[in-house]
Amino acid sequence: MIFSNEIYVLLALAVAFLISFSATPMVISLAHKVNAIDVPKEARRVHKKPTPLMGGLAIFYGFVVSVICFATIDTEVMGILIGCVIVVTTGIIDDITDMKAIVKLFCQILAAVVVVASGVRIEHFGNPFSAWIGGPYIVLDNWMSCAVTIIWIVGICNAVNLIDGLDGLAVGVSSIASIALLTLTLISENLNVAIITAAVAGAGFGFLPYNFNPAKIFMGDTGALFLGFILACISVQGMLKMSAVITFAAPILILGLPIFDTIFAILRRVLTGHSPMQPDRGHLHHRLLDMGFSQRRVVAILYTLTAVLCMTAVVIAIKGYTRGLILICSVLVIILVSVKVMSELKDPGEYINYNADEQLTEENNERKN
Repeated sequence: MIFSNEIYVLLALAVAFLISFSATPMVISLAHKVNAIDVPKEARRVHKKPTPLMGGLAIFYGFVVSVICFATIDTEVMGILIGCVIVVTTGIIDDITDMKAIVKLFCQILAAVVVVASGVRIEHFGNPFSAWIGGPYIVLDNWMSCAVTIIWIVGICNAVNLIDGLDGLAVGVSSIASIALLTLTLISENLNVAIITAAVAGAGFGFLPYNFNPAKIFMGDTGALFLGFILACISVQGMLKMSAVITFAAPILILGLPIFDTIFAILRRVLTGHSPMQPDRGHLHHRLLDMGFSQRRVVAILYTLTAVLCMTAVVIAIKGYTRGLILICSVLVIILVSVKVMSELKDPGEYINYNADEQLTEENNERKN
């Protein structure tokens, strides 16, 4: 062999990055031609001008080319790729025509069923409570294994979709999470899954320059559903099935931000008498915006939180729960104090706008006088 195995992981990341970055301008042009444009009509929308959607097509393109070039296409990978095509097609249609939620959910379930049929299943995972109850592993029977895997994949799909509310947020969080997943798959010496994970990371980071505030394009449901789907599949194929190496807590922590934001969103809507599927302006990123933070600061805070959760997952996988808990508690204290301090400071943009308005008022008064 000319290259060592690890080189293929780096090549997969680089190729996915370059293709995703290069393809995004073409997708912007395509979105305008097919009228896949997000026009802000609701109060919960943060952006103020029409922005092209369907940017996830560039992410998917970079990913799939990289995987075909460097990964081994076995039955499981083929099932994942077919599932990806289903969710990406669903996202494209939704970005253009606004698909009904129930139809979109059915398509996600169909994609998850294809993956499960290919052999990607949560068959067992480490028991985090083994010291108090049960053995070291929780083993699922065949039907339970299929059901839990489908629920996990569909749940993560929608979780990533729900946090896609600010420029660069969902794709950045997903890319950071994929780096953590890549680290853990390398630790478990699962080369094929590592290559797939590297392709996801590269494609996500390749799209991010166009999506960061102010965004030139949104990834839309095409990207959000794809990233949620592929991250869920990777976590099953690379970790949840390998309980001897990685604990159950690791993928939960890595995908913690979208998971917990989705759980709280469902509880909030149900407790207030609304449908769990009804959009609102109560997500974590909305609350931070309401505290006075700019979009970029909110995204930076949530990137940091995701990175902390990912580092904690890696530490737990390598050194155990105790050291992981010490890390997350220490860093979260710093984040909470920093957020509190920054919330009491006025955003520089507000000072600029205020001074500009004040100066304009003074000029108008002088003209009147």
